Amino acid sequence: MNRNRQNLKQLGIAVIRTESRAITALEERIDNNFVHACELMLNCKGRIVVIGMGKSGHIGNKIAATLASTGSPAFFVHPGEASHGDLGMITKNDVVLALSYSGETNELLTIIPLIKRFNIPLIGMSGNPNSSLAKQSTAHLNVNVSEEACPLGLAPTSSTTASLVMGDALSVALLEVRGFTKEDFALSHPGGSLGKKLLLKIDELLHTGNAIPSVSDAATVSEALVEMTAKKMGMTAVMDGKNQLCGIFTDGDLRRMLESKHDLHNTRVGEVMSRNCTTLSPGTLAAEALQKMEEKKINALLVIDSNKRLVGALNMHDLLRAGVV
Repeated sequence: MNRNRQNLKQLGIAVIRTESRAITALEERIDNNFVHACELMLNCKGRIVVIGMGKSGHIGNKIAATLASTGSPAFFVHPGEASHGDLGMITKNDVVLALSYSGETNELLTIIPLIKRFNIPLIGMSGNPNSSLAKQSTAHLNVNVSEEACPLGLAPTSSTTASLVMGDALSVALLEVRGFTKEDFALSHPGGSLGKKLLLKIDELLHTGNAIPSVSDAATVSEALVEMTAKKMGMTAVMDGKNQLCGIFTDGDLRRMLESKHDLHNTRVGEVMSRNCTTLSPGTLAAEALQKMEEKKINALLVIDSNKRLVGALNMHDLLRAGVV
């Protein structure tokens, strides 16, 4: 049994090493053909249509998704369905990216003449630079591998990995040239955690009105503790006579005060509060609030307007519930 377990580990490592060599070999294929393919995509006035059969189709689907989410509109068309009507989804303004490791897939070769007839740029991705697909391509990307990771040499393994990596290389190169930003990425992923981190503003998370912990600077520490306990935020804002924020009193301030033997009932909170507290303005992104908390090593902060009027309070639990953390 132990021998089998060790053998399984060795087989897994062998696969990773084989596929790693295949990926490394791609570096020398980032040549003028790659640049030409990128230029065709950048100049595309329509969309990038990715097609492929079998495992190449699965990889093509992923490449199309990556392109679309990184600023290059793209979608996948199954070549078998294309021959039965779906070819109408491809327009003269599009660019076609066709995947076939052999470069001789019948379903692809059947529709290529129609693609060429409409003078649609064709980017071929195959493992054979002398294949039919390569010869008919406007630009050809060579993803040839010396061996598959499958010991039988049959299951597409290294070849599909190489195709996927080449697709990623195209996507990221286009992303950089287009100046695609994190904010752009978030706009196409509004439901994901990244979308929340980059688009959500603190205004939607704030404790406002009576939910804000707040006391006068003339209040005693014991009164401040009552407010902190009631509002359950681990701190309270401290306001001056003009109802402007003058400080914050936190759990940390309380610990330091107890160490110095202050009387809770007779000490004014204004004497032991933190005066230079961290604040934010309304409209700040939740991601910025998180960054500020991590930078200052605090768990809560206050939000004030341009007149130092208190408009809200926010803590780490609010960011956690919103999925920002």
